[in-house]
Amino acid sequence: MNQRERTVLIADDEPDILEILDYSLAAQGYNLYKAKDGEEALQMAVKVKPDLIVLDIMLPYKNGMEVCKILRSIPDFKETLIIFLTALTDEKSHVKGLEYGADDYIIKPVSPRVLVSKVNSLFRRLPQTDNYRAIQVGNIFIDPLQFLVRVNDREIVLAKKEFELLYLLASEPGRVFPRNEILDHIWGTDVIVGDRTIDVHIRKIRQKLEMNSILTVKGVGYKFVME
Repeated sequence: MNQRERTVLIADDEPDILEILDYSLAAQGYNLYKAKDGEEALQMAVKVKPDLIVLDIMLPYKNGMEVCKILRSIPDFKETLIIFLTALTDEKSHVKGLEYGADDYIIKPVSPRVLVSKVNSLFRRLPQTDNYRAIQVGNIFIDPLQFLVRVNDREIVLAKKEFELLYLLASEPGRVFPRNEILDHIWGTDVIVGDRTIDVHIRKIRQKLEMNSILTVKGVGYKFVME
C-alpha cells in the first residue's frame, strides 16, 4: 500500500492546527479526514476506518485517551496506528498514553515536519504480514493475519502492542529477549519509552492469558516458555 492509499484522521479542537497538519500530510499524498472533538473523532473513525489517527489528548466531549480506549476495544481498530498530541511533558502522562494503546506521541506545539516524520516512520514499521506465520506454542495459538490469540478454546483480546509483544516472545520459545531489543522491535527507535512500559504490557499479557508463560530474566529481559 502506497501513501496515496493511506488514510489519516486528525482530531484536534484548534482549527489552526487542523489546517496546518491537514496541509502537511496531504502534501505527502495521504488521504485526510478531520474531526474537532472526541465524539466526532469516534464517528469519523468508524465511518472511514483510517490507517492512522492523530488524536489530541485534550479534546472536548471525549478526550483523546477515552477515544483511544474505545477504539482499541473494537476489533476493527486493534491494528490502527494512533499518535497522541499532548501538551503534557511528564513521563507518567506519556506512559499512560502508551498503555491506553497509542503507538507514539508528539509534544505540542506541533511541528508539521516532526508529525510527517512520525507518520512516515510508523507506516514504515508496519509488519509485512506475508512474512508472518501463525504459531502454536503449547496450548497458545497466535495468528497475526487475523490478529487472533487463543488459549485452548478461549479467545484472548489483546491490545495492539500486547499482541506484538506476545508474538515476538512466543516466536522463539526459550530465547531471552533483552529489554533494548524489545523496545526497538515493538516501539522503534523514534519513540522514547522506559522499562516500566514493557513491564506494564507484560503484566497485562500474563493477566489476560491467565498463565505464567512469560518469565522475567532479571537484569536482562524476558523469555517465553511452554507451561
